[in-house]
Amino acid sequence: MAKAAFLGLGVMGFPMAGHLATAGCAMTVYNRTAAKAGQWAERHGGAAAATPREAAAGAEFVMACVGDDDDLRSVVLGPDGAFAGMAKGAVFVDHTTASAEVARELAAEAAKLGLGYIDAPVSGGQAGAENGQLTVMCGGEAADYARAEPLIMAYAKASRLMGPAGAGQLTKMVNQICIAGLVQGLSEGLAFAQKAGLDGEAVVDVISKGAAGSWQMENRHKTMLADTFDFGFAVDWMRKDLRICLAEARNNGARLPVTALVDQFYAEVQAMGGNRWDTSALVKRLR
Repeated sequence: MAKAAFLGLGVMGFPMAGHLATAGCAMTVYNRTAAKAGQWAERHGGAAAATPREAAAGAEFVMACVGDDDDLRSVVLGPDGAFAGMAKGAVFVDHTTASAEVARELAAEAAKLGLGYIDAPVSGGQAGAENGQLTVMCGGEAADYARAEPLIMAYAKASRLMGPAGAGQLTKMVNQICIAGLVQGLSEGLAFAQKAGLDGEAVVDVISKGAAGSWQMENRHKTMLADTFDFGFAVDWMRKDLRICLAEARNNGARLPVTALVDQFYAEVQAMGGNRWDTSALVKRLR
C-alpha cells in the first residue's frame, strides 16, 4: 500500500487513520493537539508530525477530517499547510463535512500545484469509522478518485464518485437534509406513542417492519425511549451541517422548509444544554 498522511484525529479521523495503517499504508499523522497524534502513533505505529506540511511530505495520498471550512483551510493552505509539502501527482482526500464552495476553492488551488483533490465527506458516524463501515460521497476528477478509492475502502463499506469538485459535499448535504426530517418524524411518533399510553418498544417492533422503517428507527429508538443521549453525532455538529445546507439552498434556489424548522428545533435542544447530545435528542423537546 501507499505512503499516506492523515490530518485530524478526532472521533472519526483517529480510527480511519488506524484502518489505513492496518491495511499496510506507511502512515504519518498530524493533529492540532500534538499529544493525540503521539497516542495514535504509539497505538498504530507510523510517525507523528508537528505540522500538516511535515505530515504530507513524501505522501502519495493525504487524508483530512477536521471541523469546518476554516479548519480545513488552516491545514491545507499557507507555508505549514499540506499543499506546501505535497509533491506533484499526490492526491488530497478531504473527509470533512464542509461547503461545496471550499471544495471547489481548494480543488482549484490543488490543480495549480499539480495535485489531485477529492472532496469526500462520510456518513456512518463514529461507529462506522471504528468498524470500517462508512459511506463516502466523492467529488473530483475520475482519475484522482480511481487512485484514491482503494485507500478509502480501508474504512468504507461504500464509496462513489458523484461528479466534479463539490459534488461530494452536495451529496452529503442531501444526506443531512434527509436525516433531519427522519429524526424529527421519529421523535414525534415516539412522543405520540408514549402520550397515547402505548408500549413504545412494541410499536417500533411492528412499524419498523413496514414502510416507516429506517436506520434511525432501528438504531436510535431504544435510547430515545430511555431518554439517553450521551453518545453519537452531536447536536452542535448537526447544526453546523444544516447551516451549510441552508446556505447552499439560498445559493441554488432550493426550498428547505422542514430542514429550516428542524434546525430551529436543534437550537432549542442546545438551549436545554444539549450541545453534545446525540441528534436523536430532538424527542426531548417534545416531552
